[in-house]
Amino acid sequence: MALGTKGPRKRRLKHVVGAPPGTIKADPNGRKPALHLIAYGPDDFREFSEPDLGAIPALKKKWPVLWLNVDGLGDADVLTAIGRTFDIHGLALEDVLTMNQRAKIEDYDKRLFVVMRMLEPDHTVNTEQLSLFVGDGFVVTFQEHPGDCLDPVRKRIRDGLGRVRTMAADYLAYSIIDAVVDAYFPYLDDFSEKLETLEDDALYRPTPEIAARIHEAKRDLLVLRRAMAPMREGLSVLVQGRTGHISETTRLHLRDCYDHSIMLLEMMESYRELTGSLLDVYLSSMSNRMNEIMKMLTLISTIFIPLSFLTGLYGMNFDHQASPWNMPELHMRYGYPIFLGVVLAIGVIQLVLYWRRGWFGGVRGRPVAPPSERDRDQH
Repeated sequence: MALGTKGPRKRRLKHVVGAPPGTIKADPNGRKPALHLIAYGPDDFREFSEPDLGAIPALKKKWPVLWLNVDGLGDADVLTAIGRTFDIHGLALEDVLTMNQRAKIEDYDKRLFVVMRMLEPDHTVNTEQLSLFVGDGFVVTFQEHPGDCLDPVRKRIRDGLGRVRTMAADYLAYSIIDAVVDAYFPYLDDFSEKLETLEDDALYRPTPEIAARIHEAKRDLLVLRRAMAPMREGLSVLVQGRTGHISETTRLHLRDCYDHSIMLLEMMESYRELTGSLLDVYLSSMSNRMNEIMKMLTLISTIFIPLSFLTGLYGMNFDHQASPWNMPELHMRYGYPIFLGVVLAIGVIQLVLYWRRGWFGGVRGRPVAPPSERDRDQH
């Protein structure tokens, strides 16, 4: 994970001003929908690439659960056909095409509509909107782009692992929600390691680049918190049983997912506080280094003050012949060596005196390595 790495700016589908509610308007430059269907039961499963929507009613009668995943939202006709096939409300389909929504849960009587922010699988802080519909015997998911964190759920269906093949569609919806929530943990684990490195750099190797990295980290955490806080609220609605689309058995599992969302928010909050303090650490470290530089310059200036006085004193042009008191040392045979010896002795005495008083203790010729690097060098 590259801390503070930003992906390309996404296109946002704007609202159509004055359009009636439920208007389906896709981005003409968006990716064309790619459909993938998994039909399964306790004993078997089947996968269909680009399935015929007209065959969905027959598949519903044959298989206990259908999962249709749609990658790409660039064709309004296809999305409308999917809405008719699964009896999805027009307002909900309109929300599917409205990108960058906050996570939410809405009950449309026949269908449960869930919107989540899913981390994109490229180790950056970019999030993608995942729209999910739960009905009697089916789950439909909509994504902007291919690639997601749902492969573990697909693997459990294919290999018959866990309980997903023996449970109803609401359990599949829980498995998808749980996979989206749990995908935040590896990112935050990497983020924690990056913060430790950033803290060492701010303390031991402060450079102007550190301040920019700290601000990038703060922005990343803000994006993560904006994605997770509404998801916690939505999970609270499901856990409290405010919808009839979730069974008691599945609701029990959703409690664990809700606990994970709380844990993630607490981690984000602690990282946010740590990131906020890093800027103070950086400024303090820069100030300390500046003080050390000024201290060294002051010591050097202090050493040369008496030396400059002596050289200035003996640089005056007094005529010894006019008066015997006018610098008689200028005519001594060993006057110049004696003068150099006195100057050198004064400089050495000052250095020893300052060293014994500890005035050189805080001056570093080069940055000290962080404790983690020093421990590694010792081993």
